[in-house]
Amino acid sequence: MSKTVGIIGGGIIGLSTAYYLDKAGHKVTILDQGNMQVGCSTGNAGMIVPSHFIPLAAPGMIAKGIRWMFNSQSPFYVRPRFSGDLIKWGYQFYKHSTKQHVEHSIPALTEINALSKAMYQQWSKELPFDFDFHERGLLMLYKSAAIEKEEIETAHLANKIGVEAHVLDSKAVQQLEPDVKVDVRGGIYFPGDAHLTPSKLFSGMISYLKGRGVNFVTSCEVNDFEVANGLVKRVFTSNETFAFDELVIATGSWSGSVMKKLQLDLPMQAGKGYSFTIPEVEKNVRVPSIFLEARVAVTPMGNDLRFGGTMEIAGVDHSINLNRVRGIVASIPNYYPEMDVKMPDVNKIWHGLRPCSPDGLPYIGRLRSFNNVVVSTGHSMMGLSLAPGTGKLTAELVERQRPSMELDPFNVERFN
Repeated sequence: MSKTVGIIGGGIIGLSTAYYLDKAGHKVTILDQGNMQVGCSTGNAGMIVPSHFIPLAAPGMIAKGIRWMFNSQSPFYVRPRFSGDLIKWGYQFYKHSTKQHVEHSIPALTEINALSKAMYQQWSKELPFDFDFHERGLLMLYKSAAIEKEEIETAHLANKIGVEAHVLDSKAVQQLEPDVKVDVRGGIYFPGDAHLTPSKLFSGMISYLKGRGVNFVTSCEVNDFEVANGLVKRVFTSNETFAFDELVIATGSWSGSVMKKLQLDLPMQAGKGYSFTIPEVEKNVRVPSIFLEARVAVTPMGNDLRFGGTMEIAGVDHSINLNRVRGIVASIPNYYPEMDVKMPDVNKIWHGLRPCSPDGLPYIGRLRSFNNVVVSTGHSMMGLSLAPGTGKLTAELVERQRPSMELDPFNVERFN
């Protein structure tokens, strides 16, 4: 039976959900507070990474984070501020940075990664637009013995759970990059990873959905909800009032504040990341890579090359910290010694706010308190990578079908 479905949030998670709901014959409206031009969905590294099966909350992250706090160019920073939400989030992050939590999370992350990668393969064949989908794998590059030891352990674990990984020495790494000199101790190659151009996927999907009759309402801020008998009856926005049979909340870093309007607590912090893109690179990188010591992601996008990184927990804040970008730029010659990359102009620097849950797992599920609300958010740096799989799962929940995988680890109310 066809339903009217409202999706709050027009990022890649919201668009992916709309794709599957529209395909199933529902009448879909997307409400977005912005203009659908920029956001986390466009300037990210464009990586599809089944190799990323370990959550952000993991042993050793607290110690690394404290060390990085005192370096203005480091890849991770928490801005000290008095905030009850941040304190609660930080406590849960600390509580979940354990070996047991990692072991509990790996099967769920592995499964949703595999589902999403399969959906991307399908999209690349079915969608009537090109988004530069390439399956060339991912190189995790390291320069130090300590990181090498950690990564070889991760590679062994990957192979054990069915994610193909190869340990390469510096010579084997160089063979995968015929056009760019690489200076590393070695790397782990994950052949099952892929990449795409995010802006092409995002703009292509918007045009496609509009053509299919999906309704987009932009510059539309949600102010409040009318609730009765365990249902959200109406959504009050800065534009108009809407009534839907089913509601999906996919508001990224703003999800915590949206959920408060429903009197629910959803621990969430915005993790700011930066990127910049060098156009028309003559000798380009072939395989996307991550500089492990610097935590910098590198992705070829056509003839362009994108560098991205940092995780800055500073609230919903759109200021650009140039020292963080300098840290990205400074790392490049350490790995690609012949690549001369200058500090980009400030107007060429993109930033996005990634929605970070305290345990490093997304929130995907139907609310217990409201029978017509599904939440789909909190994917941190994995939003693009997990978008099609998440969209499919969310649409299944809206349709009250059995989801394609077990969703208990992603329970929306797991911290309540």
